[in-house]
Formats: sequence, structure tokens, C-alpha cells
Amino acid sequence: MRGWWEDFADLVLPAECGGCGAPRTHVCRRCREALCGAPPLRVWPQRVPEGLPPVTAAAAYGDAVRALLLAHKERGALGLARVLGPALAGAVRHSVADAVGGGRGASATDRSREQGRSPGPEVVLVPVPSAGAAVRARGHDPVLRLARAAAGTLRAQGLLARSAPVLRLRGAVRDQAGLDAAERFANLSGALEVRPRCEVLLRPATRTGRSVGTVLVLVDDLMTTGATITEAARALRAADVEGVLTTAQAPETGDAGTTERRARRHEVRAMTREREMITAAVVAASPRPFEINRNRQKTFVIAGEVRSSSPERR
Repeated sequence: MRGWWEDFADLVLPAECGGCGAPRTHVCRRCREALCGAPPLRVWPQRVPEGLPPVTAAAAYGDAVRALLLAHKERGALGLARVLGPALAGAVRHSVADAVGGGRGASATDRSREQGRSPGPEVVLVPVPSAGAAVRARGHDPVLRLARAAAGTLRAQGLLARSAPVLRLRGAVRDQAGLDAAERFANLSGALEVRPRCEVLLRPATRTGRSVGTVLVLVDDLMTTGATITEAARALRAADVEGVLTTAQAPETGDAGTTERRARRHEVRAMTREREMITAAVVAASPRPFEINRNRQKTFVIAGEVRSSSPERR
């Protein structure tokens, strides 16, 4: 278990960059650019699981971003939350804007709020829980720390935001590292639940006597197969939070034989979930789907077919 003096040293003493080892800085300019230099992007895993909510990532998982996440998560470099938290907040903001704005992106939603047409929803960040043994071994809960840092950043930006660590593991699960996609889904199936009597933390807040609505944003440091986020979303839906989880049946969208068709099918289903304000945001996603989706986004934007972060939405 880390001592308070180690946490204090992380925050105030000269250090080396968690990404590349450059001296006397927690994060150098180059590594910060790798983490925050590009806009957040909607991402899908290569095989889109049934029930996966829309996911937005801040960066691709690799090189400096991988090193920063591992330094924070496994080596207790707690000061990195001051950089990773805002990166996650950017992904959350983008994800919420897409959910509320129907795919119009952050700019349209922000303009609507500025013009007084909508007070904006309350953003509730729900961190994916870590196993108790892992938290004890690391001396901290990295995802919970990032969720709190991201919520603080969003509040500083004028959003009504808070973190709500309401999910818990029902029992022991295997470490996901080294498991393939099928094994990850089997390992996590039914593994999460909302803590008893914590549903109230997910209900819409009120402002001047009326509900402002709620967007529940599942947050994690990394998405690979989507298994963890899918199971967390299932647990939230199972809690049946009044005013948040009203859904409509999504139509079938034909053949889903390719990755792109599966992504479109998932996108259409997400669009037709009426008032189901569950979305997800991560610091990083696996490089291949991230880059595929970024390239697809650029292609669509250059062609002038869309002006949002979601290529399939027209």
C-alpha cells in the first residue's frame, strides 16, 4: 500500500515523463500531444457485441499513451491523473454531445446550451469497477481516480457533472489480460451489478424544480473487445433506473457480415434507443479499430457527406 508521502512526492517533486522518461516533467509536450492532440473519436471494436453503448475514445492505445496509462495504473504515478483525467473528460463531453444532439456533435449541442434552448443534462460518470484484490495490490483504483478527475474538469467547463461509483463485481473474475474476445465475454457475463440502494445516484437531478435529464457515461481507461463496457451497460439496464433507461426496439438493418456493416447496425440501434441515455468514454482504444474509424471519419468529412464524429449518421 502506498504511503501518503509517495502520493505527495508524485504531485510536487520533479519527475520524469510517464510516457517517454524525459526528466523533470510528468508529461512532456510530445507525449501530451499523443494523448490530447487529436479530437476524441467514436470507436467500435472489430466485432461489435450486442448491447455495447456508443463509445468515444480520446486516443489510440500505443507507445506514449500506453506508457502513460500503465504508469498511472500499475506504477502509481498518481500525478498523471491531471493529464489523463482531462483527456477522458474530452471523450465524455464528445460522447454526451452525440447522445444529446442526435449525432450533431459537441459544437451543435454547446451552441444550443449557450442560446438558452436547453439547460443541458446532468452528466453522471460511472467508472467500471476494479477487483478488490487489484485495488489493494495497486494501492489505488485508477479508473475511479480518472472518473473523479474527469468530472472535476467537466464542472470547471460549466457542465453539471459528477462521478458515481455504483457498480460492483458480484464475485471473483479472472484477470482479463491474455484472454481472447470470447473468453473475456464469458469471464464477465453477469459479473457486474449496481450496488444495493445506489440506484438513486443515477436518477435525474433537478434544477429550479424540474428535471434536467441524465446521461450515464460508463468510463474506463481502455477498450479492447468491448466486453467490460457491454457488461457494465447490461448491469445499468438491469437496475431499471426510472427516467433514464426507457428504450425502444431497434430495427434489424440487414446483413452484418463485415466490420463496417456491424458498426452501422450498432449505430442504428443506438440511434433508435429512445431516451436511453447510456453512453461510454475511454482514454484509449485499441489502435487498429481506432485508426480505421479515424480514417473513415476523415474520408466522410472530406467527401462532405457528414459533419459530425459519426460517419454512419447522415
